Amino acid sequence: MKLTRHMKNIIKTEQLKYDYVMRDEEGNEAGYYTALDNVNLEVKQGDFIAILGHNGSGKSTLAKHINGILFPTGGTVWVDGLDTSKEENIWEVRQRAGMVFQNPDNQIISQVVEEDVGFGPENLGVPTEQIWERVEESLRVVGMYEYRKYSPNKLSGGQKQRVSIAGVLAMHPKCIVLDEPTAMLDPSGRKEVIRAVRALNQVEGITVLLITHYMEETVDADRIYVMDQGHIAIQGTPKEVFSQVEELKALHMTLPQATLLADELKKRGVVLPDGILTIKELLTELEKLINVHDTTA
Repeated sequence: MKLTRHMKNIIKTEQLKYDYVMRDEEGNEAGYYTALDNVNLEVKQGDFIAILGHNGSGKSTLAKHINGILFPTGGTVWVDGLDTSKEENIWEVRQRAGMVFQNPDNQIISQVVEEDVGFGPENLGVPTEQIWERVEESLRVVGMYEYRKYSPNKLSGGQKQRVSIAGVLAMHPKCIVLDEPTAMLDPSGRKEVIRAVRALNQVEGITVLLITHYMEETVDADRIYVMDQGHIAIQGTPKEVFSQVEELKALHMTLPQATLLADELKKRGVVLPDGILTIKELLTELEKLINVHDTTA
């Protein structure tokens, strides 16, 4: 069960626009490519938000704006009330919105797991005693405490990514933005990372923005935004979004097997609710139908 939410926005974008500059072979400006086109987004403290989209949809560009890696061409981004375009706010923005990238090897810099997790809070000037408390706390949250003395080189991809998450968590951010954190992992690694992310949100009460193109990773989100060509094409709860099967297919999204199977059964006359997300949910609905049939036979 989640901790009580505050109703204030931790992240807000208003008419956010971003253009990448295109250059010719000689390095001269040759035009612009609009990656974000008037994106409006509101995220409440404690929410678990999933942002979906195929490659080139703009979802990673959006993620980089929340951490102040990119700055808007137009519009505004606020993180905990701070305008990210103001240079004097960037240090605080990055403390409040931690970022986890696709490749954990790009974030892990130390030769021992616990030292790597302590690197962020050390840079923030946290006293040594508190650093080690945070390291232990963060590694326990992501299920990696028993590996604290290991070299990251000895870990699997999923374990490395959990260490990366612990490193961000040790800085005590209000929000964590995960930019396709499972893209380079096998199915087992993907599951363990998503479990850790869900625990951050549900147990620790940390706001999570999960950027992904795997729809099955989003079934527990509070809200889903589906991006296409730099704008939000579909938004709603998981059930509301997953009910729009044909629209999602048109956006080249790969739907979960349970959702696709339920859709096929409905087309063949089986009465099922919209927005089935998991195999367990589908089996429960089919069992209800069988029981109804048995009692009326």
